[in-house]
Amino acid sequence: MRVSVVIPTYRRPDLLSRCLAAVAAQELDPNDYEIIVADDASDEATARRVEEFAATSAPAVRYVAVTANHGPAAARNRGWHAARGDVIAFTDDDTVPNSAWLRAGLAAIKNRADAAAGRVIVPLPPEPTDYQRNESGLERAEFVTANCFVRTDALKAVGGFDERFTAAWREDSDLHFNLLEQGFRVVRAADAVVIHPVRPVPWGISLRQQCKGRFDALLYRKHRRLFRERVRPVRVWDYYGICAALLIGVIAAAFGRSGMAFAAFLVWTVLTGRFFVRRLRGAEHSTRHVAEMLVTSALIPPLSVFWRLAGAVRFRVPFA
Repeated sequence: MRVSVVIPTYRRPDLLSRCLAAVAAQELDPNDYEIIVADDASDEATARRVEEFAATSAPAVRYVAVTANHGPAAARNRGWHAARGDVIAFTDDDTVPNSAWLRAGLAAIKNRADAAAGRVIVPLPPEPTDYQRNESGLERAEFVTANCFVRTDALKAVGGFDERFTAAWREDSDLHFNLLEQGFRVVRAADAVVIHPVRPVPWGISLRQQCKGRFDALLYRKHRRLFRERVRPVRVWDYYGICAALLIGVIAAAFGRSGMAFAAFLVWTVLTGRFFVRRLRGAEHSTRHVAEMLVTSALIPPLSVFWRLAGAVRFRVPFA
């Protein structure tokens, strides 16, 4: 078995079916690869969908339930541990790999490389939402599990994914940094392409996503040099400035220092307004989206700072 494709999933059988269809239509000989679906929800509907697909698929398709630790890192570990391939190809259940994906990935890794990062394309409308634009950052990421290839022996050597990364955030950077620090060769596979359509999301999704920031602290604790060199958190110091102005304003108001409170709240308003305008520039201007940007621009900075500091406490690392 040349390559095993590992697809983690969680209660998205329709998206999973679309991904499976694309992976099963590869130009590679069906006998040269297998598909492993690691179900983090152990969901009956998903299991049935995989079984139905496996009955008509040329490459072998297997379903594994994730029953111990949970999260995308744990699901990927469960998948690759069950794999038989010399190379593991990782993608997500909401992607659509092109037909040359596996062939191109194997070609890139063939020349004495231990891992390869493929290319992710995120289609966007002319005026995307803020969330859609953020998701398009996958196109510029150095190494993401939506599209990467790793030799099985290299995965074993680094211990796979760190299951303390319980959300889809930084677990791929951690694997990448582990490979680099242990001397493994990681290359680009520009011809190995997956399309990553942006899913519909609920209003205010950016607020819910701020909790992922705690995993920046874990990544920093494990890989301080590479974190400083390769990770550039967006607008972090702007967030601290906004929060400082808000905190000073609240304290000044509590102690009756009205002049100081007014000045601090004015600074907070200006900085928050600048953040709001920056997020809305070139984005969708529907009433719903503008209202969402207005509310979330006020709430994101304190939430982001809270979760970053919570991560520093949880993972016992001086990190801001």
